[in-house]
Amino acid sequence: MTATPTPTTGTGTPLRVGLVGYGLAGSVFHAPLIAATEGLVLDTVVTSNPERQAQARAEFGDGLRCAASADELWDRADGLDLVVVASPNKTHVPLATAALKAGLPVVVDKPVAGTAAEARELAALADERGLLLSVFQNRRWDNDFRTLRRLLADGELGDVWRFESRFERWRPRPKGGWRESGDPREIGGLLYDLGSHVVDQALVLLGPAASVYAESDVRRPGAQADDDTFIAITHTNGVRSHLYVSATTAQLGPRFRVLGSKAGYVKYGLDPQEAALREGRRPATQDPWGVESETLWGRIGSGESPPTGGGRPVPTLPGDYPAYYAAVADALRGRGENPVTALQAAAALDVLEAARRSARDGVTVTL
Repeated sequence: MTATPTPTTGTGTPLRVGLVGYGLAGSVFHAPLIAATEGLVLDTVVTSNPERQAQARAEFGDGLRCAASADELWDRADGLDLVVVASPNKTHVPLATAALKAGLPVVVDKPVAGTAAEARELAALADERGLLLSVFQNRRWDNDFRTLRRLLADGELGDVWRFESRFERWRPRPKGGWRESGDPREIGGLLYDLGSHVVDQALVLLGPAASVYAESDVRRPGAQADDDTFIAITHTNGVRSHLYVSATTAQLGPRFRVLGSKAGYVKYGLDPQEAALREGRRPATQDPWGVESETLWGRIGSGESPPTGGGRPVPTLPGDYPAYYAAVADALRGRGENPVTALQAAAALDVLEAARRSARDGVTVTL
């Protein structure tokens, strides 16, 4: 049985957050979303880079603490209520372990670990300590995914037969860095990066995986890690998911194509929240947040294929990344559930590990 994390502080006191890492994940996603969440306050940013420290203080005020090492957080654990790990993938497990052993609840960016076994060990440690351990799977709150969940809940598509999901980009030249490193210790490549999102979404929508087949390639000159990967999941209920993640797609396919017994849903384009955050727009100051143009709405219908797409347009629900940290704050105060558990993340890692084996050996892997 999973222990219920003990509420960390009274409801009237802001929860103090220490953020480890201020690269892309920390500065673009976590810090702005933490700062926008009622009841949370960004207390400390951990980065040894003086320029990033200055960047953080410029946005969040001179009262923000900066630390060069996560060890400084463990030394004053009593002064914090939550640690967010947004550092490179290979550091997720050791940093989350250290935070839990220091008595601190933890949010870890995806992927929480390199293996499902490590994720389950972290979950067991959090359970033993009675602490929250949550995984940042922000794309559960993408506008298109929220819309698709509503369509399925309302029975608009009937029984789902096939779920196609694409997270494709056209980046013909590698950027370099650990995300594109071929060193397995870095846990780089698209399978574990974008693949963490599309697999998580498939499992949330359609339930556990029974078998996995994958194809994974390194296509760009000079690239070291997979940059064009396909994953096929057969779910235990018989539904098939076809998932594509790629940096080498010159013509982008639909983000979703979902086929059911009554109708199909097709949606192009990406949720606008990441672009907004990269541009410096913030949920607290932009109203409405996460809303896209009507020209990008998906369409639902059956048996139609005109050049502009068949069926009727479906208004896309607003994207809502802020809902993740609001749910974390509620869970810490004992008012709600963990929005993304480490065991859920471990189930996705089971699929990612099976996909890596399938692509390597040319086999279908049964889970």
